Amino acid sequence: MRLSTKSRYGLRALFDIAYNAGNQPAQIKDISRRQDISPRYLEQIFQSFKKAGILKSKKGPQGGYFLTRKPDQITVRQIVEAAEGDTLLVACACETPKGKGCCTMNGQCVTQTVWFEATEHLNTFLDSLTLQTLCERGQDMGVKRESDHRFMYYI
Repeated sequence: MRLSTKSRYGLRALFDIAYNAGNQPAQIKDISRRQDISPRYLEQIFQSFKKAGILKSKKGPQGGYFLTRKPDQITVRQIVEAAEGDTLLVACACETPKGKGCCTMNGQCVTQTVWFEATEHLNTFLDSLTLQTLCERGQDMGVKRESDHRFMYYI
């Protein structure tokens, strides 16, 4: 399985929101600059996350994107599935009955069990990681936090 840039960049962008914005809306231009991702591509990626209920947006000068749940309640698997559609390593690892998009040898191929088990292990691992986990790792790595300049006041 090869993850697309949609899930890789999407995970980076959601980490950025959780790490830098906290409860405040994060603006695309700031996420784009910090993560070196095109703002137009971020907008496209964020549509999938909005549809999946991971992100919401607020319009206006104090607006931006914000997480719908706390970072410890959003798993990496949820993010990957919102971006990719599923986490199947191969199409025949599905659990649907024969003829519903699954392998034509469903239940008759020994290798199908290998791919099904591998997908299960991957899903268990991705479920064990949350945005909070990534924020803790970022902090341990010394990733610099950037406060939102829109909310800075100088006297």
